[in-house]
Amino acid sequence: MSTAAARPMNDEEVFSEMNKMVAFIKQEAMEKAREIKVKADEEFNIEKAKLVRQESINVEEQFQRKVKQAQVKQRILESTLINKSRLKVLQERQSLLESVFVEARSELEKVPNDTEKYKSLLVNLCVQAFVQLNDTTVNVRGRKADIGLLKECVPKAVETYNQKYGKSVKATVVEPTPLADSVLGGVRVSALNDRITVDNTLLARLELSSDRMLPQLRHILFGQSPNRRFFN
Repeated sequence: MSTAAARPMNDEEVFSEMNKMVAFIKQEAMEKAREIKVKADEEFNIEKAKLVRQESINVEEQFQRKVKQAQVKQRILESTLINKSRLKVLQERQSLLESVFVEARSELEKVPNDTEKYKSLLVNLCVQAFVQLNDTTVNVRGRKADIGLLKECVPKAVETYNQKYGKSVKATVVEPTPLADSVLGGVRVSALNDRITVDNTLLARLELSSDRMLPQLRHILFGQSPNRRFFN
């Protein structure tokens, strides 16, 4: 059995085969290019979504930080305003209290003007000092303007002390070293060579009363403090 030898392709057939091969390669390249583009687009979209999400998180964090900072500043401002307001109220209250004591001092300055009442007051102040000192020998000092009254009142005070308490005391009015006029009046009585002293001047009594009455005055003038938890 015999076979015919293969016939060689002419130029037209070669050209046709080459065009088919070129078309196939081109088609393969286009499909590959589309695949690459689709994959690139997917990766781009994924990366873009990540960036958008991260940026959104960053923006939200910055916003929250700014909100917190604003809240802190607001609280600081409110606290500052409240403290300033409280301080102003305290200053006004203190000013009012001081004016009350200034008025009281002004009234005390008038006490010596009523001689009879003032002499009775001097006797009582001396007797009170004698009781506190509980000594047999005392020195009595007063303002220079009161020396004459003291010479009259101290003996009466000694007599009253003896009658009321059954005790004797030798009281000497000290003239060389009188008290300053700023004490407003009253007496300062000492014992044991002036080592122990009872200050019964009007100024000292005012200061003592001021300390003791301060809580009551605050309550009368300003009412009960809302911050106070315990009461006597």
